[in-house]
Amino acid sequence: MKIAIIGVGNMGGAFAQALAGTGAKVLLGARDGAKAAQLAKDTGATVLTPNEAAAQADVVILALYFAQAQEFLAQAGDLTGKVLVDISNPITADFKDLVVGHTSSAAEELQALVPAAHVVKAFNTLFASLIAPAVRAGKTVQTFVAGDDASAVAQVSEVAKLIGLTPVIAGPLRNARFIEPTGMLNIQLGAFQGLGPLVAPVWA
Repeated sequence: MKIAIIGVGNMGGAFAQALAGTGAKVLLGARDGAKAAQLAKDTGATVLTPNEAAAQADVVILALYFAQAQEFLAQAGDLTGKVLVDISNPITADFKDLVVGHTSSAAEELQALVPAAHVVKAFNTLFASLIAPAVRAGKTVQTFVAGDDASAVAQVSEVAKLIGLTPVIAGPLRNARFIEPTGMLNIQLGAFQGLGPLVAPVWA
């Protein structure tokens, strides 16, 4: 499987580190060439432009803030049939409120930009710290996976399993309207209520 990671910030870096050694071919798409080069050196990933990485990948992880993901997709070219993973929480600059929610979602807004692609919502209820397998050793950590295309959902679930996460199939993409507020709650608990970056929801 070829997996593109668009963005090499905290989440993008965490995914690259977690996928190293799994057998997946990892493509880093980033504007920060120096940071991407160092991450590639550490993980064995390949550095490309964001558009090149997306074009070559089977699954594209948008490790970007919501607004950045919108900007990227608006100029990314033909993404017909691509599996795009939206990990964003559409939140305000102070991390305290949603800018999209309840009657729509970031994932649905992104899907509207690229109707021929398959957007899947996943990983938004996890802090970057929990993407690292070593941190999760001996623990079951779940991620919701929601999308309208069964094959795309299956591929993203496989990515989750590759890095040791347990996917919870969460229905159609419109259910991102409920998953994103859960991500917002997680931010509130972890960042503002003192529970820290290892807090995550569990669906038993």
